[in-house]
Amino acid sequence: MLRRPKPGGSEEDLLREQEEFIKSGALSAASVLRRPDKRRGEVGGGPEEERNGCDPESHKDVVTIEDLPEQLPSLTPVPPKKSRFKNNRVTFEDEDAGERLDRHDTHISAVLSKIIERDTSSIPLSLPEFTGMAFPKAVHRSTNGSTQVPLTAAGGKKSIFAQQIAAQRLKEGKPQLHYASRATQKHKPMEQKLPPQRPMEIDMPYHTRNPATSPQSSSRLVSGEGLGCADSSEETRRIHGENQERILAMSQSEILEEQERLLSQLDPRLVEFVRSRRAQSASASPSSREDPEGKSIKESVQLSSACNNGAAPFPNPKEVEMKEEEEEEKEMLCPSTTIENNIPVKPQKEWVHMDKLEPEKLEWMGDMPAPRKTQTKQAMQARFDFNGNLIPPTEDLPAHLGLHHHGEEPERAGYSLQELFLLSRSQLIQQRSLSLSTLGNILAKARAGDYHSTLTGSVLATLLDAGLVFLLRFALDDGVEGVMAAAVHALRALMVCTEDEECLDLTFHWFHGHAAFPLMPSQEEDEDDDEGLDETLKETVKEREERKTDHDVARQDVVKGLLRMKLLPRLRYVLEVVRPSPRVVQDILEILTRIARHSSSSATKVLDCPRLMETVMSEFLPTSWTVSSISLPQSVYGLPLACAMKLLRVLATSGRHACARLLNSVGVRERLSRLLSAEPSELLLEPHETIRITTEAYRMWAVAAGYGQACDLYIELYPALLMALQSVRRMLAPSDPLRLLQLQRVLALLALLTQVTHTAGCHQELQAGMVSSLGDECPPPPPVSWGHVIGLPASLLGHLKSFTKGLDSPLLRQSSLSLLPAYLIYFEAFYHQISKQVLFCLFQPVEVLHELEELTTEVLVPLLSHDVVQDLIKNLKSFSVVCNVLSSHTGPDISPSLPGLACPGWRDRPGLMSSSSPFPLLTSLTLLLETITGIHKGLTFKFTGLLASEPVIGYMQSISKATPTLSHTWSWLLRHEHHLIYLLLRLAYRSVSIEPQVVKHASLYHQVALVLLPWLLPGSEHLAHDLLSTIIFSKDFISEGYSGGPEVIELGELKLQEERRHHTSPSLQTVGALLREASANLPSIRGCFLTHFAHLESSVLVSQDALLARNPWIKSHLLPELTGPTLPSDWPFLPLVSLYEKTGVSGGGGISVEELPQGALLAVTQCLQWLVVLEVWREEALKVIPPVAKLARLSCVFLCSSDLFLERPVQKLTWALFRLLSRPSKLESLDLNIPPPGLASFHDLYCALLAQYESVSFGDHLFGCWILLPLQRKYNATMRLAVFGEHVGILRSLGVTPDQLGIPLERFTSPPEDSLPLVRLYFRSLVTGSVKPSWSPILYVVALAHVNAFVFSQDAAAQELEAARHNMMRKIYYMTDEVLKKHLLLFRLPKQDCQLGFDMYNELPSIRAKYLETIMGPQKGGCGEVQER
Repeated sequence: MLRRPKPGGSEEDLLREQEEFIKSGALSAASVLRRPDKRRGEVGGGPEEERNGCDPESHKDVVTIEDLPEQLPSLTPVPPKKSRFKNNRVTFEDEDAGERLDRHDTHISAVLSKIIERDTSSIPLSLPEFTGMAFPKAVHRSTNGSTQVPLTAAGGKKSIFAQQIAAQRLKEGKPQLHYASRATQKHKPMEQKLPPQRPMEIDMPYHTRNPATSPQSSSRLVSGEGLGCADSSEETRRIHGENQERILAMSQSEILEEQERLLSQLDPRLVEFVRSRRAQSASASPSSREDPEGKSIKESVQLSSACNNGAAPFPNPKEVEMKEEEEEEKEMLCPSTTIENNIPVKPQKEWVHMDKLEPEKLEWMGDMPAPRKTQTKQAMQARFDFNGNLIPPTEDLPAHLGLHHHGEEPERAGYSLQELFLLSRSQLIQQRSLSLSTLGNILAKARAGDYHSTLTGSVLATLLDAGLVFLLRFALDDGVEGVMAAAVHALRALMVCTEDEECLDLTFHWFHGHAAFPLMPSQEEDEDDDEGLDETLKETVKEREERKTDHDVARQDVVKGLLRMKLLPRLRYVLEVVRPSPRVVQDILEILTRIARHSSSSATKVLDCPRLMETVMSEFLPTSWTVSSISLPQSVYGLPLACAMKLLRVLATSGRHACARLLNSVGVRERLSRLLSAEPSELLLEPHETIRITTEAYRMWAVAAGYGQACDLYIELYPALLMALQSVRRMLAPSDPLRLLQLQRVLALLALLTQVTHTAGCHQELQAGMVSSLGDECPPPPPVSWGHVIGLPASLLGHLKSFTKGLDSPLLRQSSLSLLPAYLIYFEAFYHQISKQVLFCLFQPVEVLHELEELTTEVLVPLLSHDVVQDLIKNLKSFSVVCNVLSSHTGPDISPSLPGLACPGWRDRPGLMSSSSPFPLLTSLTLLLETITGIHKGLTFKFTGLLASEPVIGYMQSISKATPTLSHTWSWLLRHEHHLIYLLLRLAYRSVSIEPQVVKHASLYHQVALVLLPWLLPGSEHLAHDLLSTIIFSKDFISEGYSGGPEVIELGELKLQEERRHHTSPSLQTVGALLREASANLPSIRGCFLTHFAHLESSVLVSQDALLARNPWIKSHLLPELTGPTLPSDWPFLPLVSLYEKTGVSGGGGISVEELPQGALLAVTQCLQWLVVLEVWREEALKVIPPVAKLARLSCVFLCSSDLFLERPVQKLTWALFRLLSRPSKLESLDLNIPPPGLASFHDLYCALLAQYESVSFGDHLFGCWILLPLQRKYNATMRLAVFGEHVGILRSLGVTPDQLGIPLERFTSPPEDSLPLVRLYFRSLVTGSVKPSWSPILYVVALAHVNAFVFSQDAAAQELEAARHNMMRKIYYMTDEVLKKHLLLFRLPKQDCQLGFDMYNELPSIRAKYLETIMGPQKGGCGEVQER
């Protein structure tokens, strides 16, 4: 056998194999043929030429392979191309192609020589019509529709010109010209022999069919390929005919039966294939199913038979195909026709490019579908109208409102926030302006809380997270003024809340109402990345802020982010260069006001912005202006604006230096003189604008006077001020339409006079050269002295009496209630300062006392007993923010990065700001009473009825149980209510020693003082210091200390000791004696706490200057940043915690100093005494401190030093506190699973206690009780694992007995332990002897109980648990220590009065004996015979 050449063979191998092939004589797989080259004129070719010896060089070799077709097969099964001219040609097989080409290729001369003119004599001529026009009329497309020619008459699709000619010939009655377009000529079939008609399939039963006229002449499945016969198609027809004959011979039931049999035998996939073939053949010839004209199948059959009979010629197949295509187009155009009928504007035929409708485009012209009325509770996307109103999802609004668009959910009206953001960056000016104004309206309503009940989540937070700040800042740089104005409006809606500003203005005349908290977010402590570095290498706060991006800054603080993005220079440019409309100017000034309220640094940036303040002063606070001829001027430039004066007032509030700059450098002093020196009618402004601008001028002056500045204007404008005071009653006439504005003007005037009086009262002190409390030199004395204000009370006292009588008149009642607080605050300021003047012999004390008596008799007592005031007092609880802060109105939409106040909707709900609120009047009244009783103590008894009245007592009881929250939202209101509570406590402090009615409620007032102390906000440090110095540690308010309180506790101890014989209950031991000792030691305890609060001395002095109105020493009316309360809630533990921070080690095991600081033992003792007093007599005051926090703070006793807990006074007090904390009610509320405040977890503290116990405890029982308390079963198992695993050594020294612990043992043993590792540790400690009854009796009982419950548990458990249980049981059974074995097997339950601490069975119960027998076997189940010794 010959071999094929291999790839590695050489040339010699190939030659050798070639010789072997030739010798073998085998046929070659390929033969060389000679093909003639027709381009060279060669003919013939083939093997004969090779044999005749033709020249091989003149021939080309063609290699052919057997069974290889000459043409490559097509890659896709497409039908072969057919020439449309091939059927018209007659060719012969033996005819040469070249000869045929020469025969048809004639010379041009033959054409020229055979030109014959055609005879046209019989052809009619048509001349053009004669018209009066010089040129033919141009055919317009719009007139084409009236002269349309039917498609059949026009001969198919033609051009417009051809259609015009055909219409003209039709009109003249001439025959149509039969010409075809290129497309028609291209597809026109040539005349040829028509194929026989294909019978159409009729849906009829098989037994009714005629085989001769069967609609299916051949099989769909059998094609005949692969048959050996020559005529395979004929054979398949024959087979198909036989099959049909057999089917026709069968009945209907036989056919169905055979069909079911075949379906059951055949593969389902094969059956599916057969059905798919039938479906394909049916879809391939849709004309066989339905006629193009929509006729049924039977009608089509009748038409076919008529055609066969010669009634009509058979249609051309290609014409039928064209009709089918046209029918498909008609079917595709059906939806368009439906849409055409629905759209409001129907397209005309003469419209360009509207001959074929596009449904996907035309559907936008139709009517909007109705909104979906879904019943689902799933949230839907919020959509808003242009006014910011939320559109319900089911509301169907008309389209002419412009709220429908082509975005998502086109059937719903309105715009989503995402769509508004997209439109705000549009290139169209109208879209940008509209989207920004809509966003501004949405922001205004969100700040007002309108969406709180309808939307989930915060709209403001969503917008800020989406980058609203950057969007508005970019929009401010737009060159179009309309877009810029819309951006300013939206920015104002974001930053400014109108109701917040209104409330702050209304409280300006309240006690200390001109002071306010900075509206800046709480500073989040950044993670310290520089921890461990040297101090010189650490980043400063300023460097860290500069490293942040604008996005990070704006996310934490919106105002700071805008300042960083150069907002102030842009606003200055808008005001100075653009000079926008009055509304935009108003918005910009309000934005600047909000920036100034942010912080003192932000206010300084507003002052330092180049040309900003100059523009405001020159354009909106000019010294001279002209009268506008129209009521609503188009521009406010050159006119004084109240909002501009308010901006100056807020800037002045930030600090005395800023106020001095405004007065002396900016020119505010001249504006104040210009506005307040003239009569309101002489200012040439609108009446309401005149009142507003003068009101703000008075307030600005009052702020400056609060620093002791601008008081020289008081001397200059004294006549104008007196005239304003004399016109108060005339201005407040009930018929005056501007009465509310006039009322605010009078209140601002009284606030100014109050501050001037305070400043004048400090003149003599400064004149005497006294040194300030800070050790610095005193500021210079103000120009106004006490003599300048001595004449004011005479006229104001008449006003006060008049308004007091006005409470009887319904028309004057509301005005009187609004003005009385300001008058009372003024008289408090006057008499507060006059008491200082007595020291300088400027006033006679007797005359002052006489005036006070007259004021009390004629004004204060009648006012306090008036029915209107009594009704107000009854509303104290209902209008209180402290009592109702949790159930109050839901706050507005406020973001943490842009804090605000809870003012929206304040008119519609009860609160401090309500018109019927009692707080303004009561606060000012108690303030005046506290000052009067301080000067004239004999008048105190006249006002004690207020303190003992039922409404006030009920209010105090509610205060003692309240737990208000601290936030920017409520802090400014809480501060005013704190003032009232403090003043009531001060009145009680003055009355408790002389009035029995107040003594009766002394404990309640003391409780309120303890509750109020950790509520006081920054800026109220003086109030906290005063409470600690007076009421908190006063024996008059702790009446239990001298009214038999300790004796009652001792009697209770004796009763508990008697009950202890029968019941397990902790004893308070010597608490009675400790309370008696603590009550006698209250002054020393007060000194201890005041010493530990010495770090707040500077804050206390600043607060004291502000609250006592020492105006020349006040640095700023802006309160400290709201970071938290003045004192922590756990302030009674402060001396103990401070000592631990100085000396203790968090890891335990020793201390960092050799000995305690001097006085530490005394401080700890006094702190523990105070804690005992609070736990016994003022337990409610400590409810804000979680029990786990109390336990953690008291643990500092053991961690501060190695021997502090061994000191006898500390031991006694700590034992008493442990007994108090381990009472059953306290144990239920003690949860060690939550971390104590200031600690990561209690487990870390407990590990430190274990280490300290191992080091320095010496088996102390008190320390042992502290270690055992967290080992109760309900607490985390990690602490028990730490004792029995890591610190197993302490088990030798925990000798605390159950009686000493005082906690029931069931709390340690029930329920059974479910931690397998812990049970193994229990068992190991018992077997190894680590825990013994003599060493640690309690833990021995605990370990026995859990191991016994584990081994005898018959609950279903995992296989691993069962194996461990059986293994432990076998170890117990084979244990050599019989005593331990008996304890483990016969343990019954813990019992504290037993010697061992637990009870045992006399013998093993039967159920346990059987269980033991199943584990150990029947031969070893005799342990039940063990008797108890």
